[in-house]
Amino acid sequence: MIDTADVVVIGAGAFGASTAYHLAKLGQRNVALLDKFALGSQTSPRAAGLTGQVRSTGVLTRLATRGVSKLATFSQETGQPLRFDQSGALKIARTEQHVAQLEREVARGQAWGVDVDFVSTGDARALMPLLVDSGVQAITYSATDCNVEPSQVALGYCRAAEALGVTTLPHTGVVGFDVGPDGVQGVLTEKGPIRTSTVVDAAGAWSRLVGALAGARVAVVPTRHQLFITEPIAGVTQQMPIARVIDSNVYLRHERGGLMLGGYESNPRQFDMRELGPSFQIADLELDIEVLHRLAGSVRDQFPIFQEPTVRIAEHRGGLPTITTDDRYLVGPIRGLRGFWVMSGCCVGGLSISPALGEMLAQWIVDGEPPIDVSDISPDRFVGRELPEDELRERCRAAYANHYTLAFDGPVATHSAEANGNCS
Repeated sequence: MIDTADVVVIGAGAFGASTAYHLAKLGQRNVALLDKFALGSQTSPRAAGLTGQVRSTGVLTRLATRGVSKLATFSQETGQPLRFDQSGALKIARTEQHVAQLEREVARGQAWGVDVDFVSTGDARALMPLLVDSGVQAITYSATDCNVEPSQVALGYCRAAEALGVTTLPHTGVVGFDVGPDGVQGVLTEKGPIRTSTVVDAAGAWSRLVGALAGARVAVVPTRHQLFITEPIAGVTQQMPIARVIDSNVYLRHERGGLMLGGYESNPRQFDMRELGPSFQIADLELDIEVLHRLAGSVRDQFPIFQEPTVRIAEHRGGLPTITTDDRYLVGPIRGLRGFWVMSGCCVGGLSISPALGEMLAQWIVDGEPPIDVSDISPDRFVGRELPEDELRERCRAAYANHYTLAFDGPVATHSAEANGNCS
């Protein structure tokens, strides 16, 4: 246990571990990375581990492409293993509305330097032989999208950070903060205090509780997200691209010789971490396989493979990603609480962008200014727009349920401008 640090990062998932590593790369070696549980053990290893680079704004797209670039060189940079496949990604539209969305995505993506374009159903089937073109109106292909083994990202950054001198403190819960008139003065842990003037709250599903201990409002809602992985299926290869069906909010990709399927249900379970108790871990999360069976059924015309009786599920897993009202990350300093930074709001797509967000936040902390325009993701976008709890939950539910529209095309017409804007 240490008693002083220049920076204390709370949460050793992909967000926190990446931040600690990149701080150390910038010369901040007196960094403590602590976690209430084992390093990299909660939602991060239960992620889908896939990327999508075309986002609703240029800045978010830039961060996503930087994330892919850093994942491609992860092992070279960190010295840690990472299973990395740059297989590309298909996006499938089954409605005229979503064909128009794809047209906008292709135009934006190409303008922002992403290798994305429309492909014929024949070309798509050559890439993904399991795809049936029934009901398909248009398909795009993003050639440089990738997928990774998610468990290796957070733990890899933890080990690389340790090699650079970062002190990792697993099984070290935070119980409070020492906050003086000039801001943060220390972190109070179960094992004793750590004096510091800079804290990063990257506690994942617990980030809201950690923020509350310091008097900061972190307006995110932990929301269950599930996926399954089948046993090996003949013909499935690592060269097969990710596939997403927009209107059903379903994604799939190869995994261990079988297929992974996950998606975004319309009425997901949301959680208050206080109600789950101090010993709760993500491994204790109650899952519901019927949700995934319904999602698989929603794409039966395009991917009938999941209806085959010989296809069996080898693994069913889920986590608690944090959702914001506008389906965008929550990264930066908390106004009015000097020295307190937050890195939350992963909105399910946090693991693949964690290399870029951690790098950016570390530069911001060290230099005192962000290296890019952060208005899309800064906590400042919510200042003065606090919502009552029931409305916060409803808007976060809507953001999750419309992820494939919000994340890639901005606010949808089914919600008011205020409901989809920068409110929290």
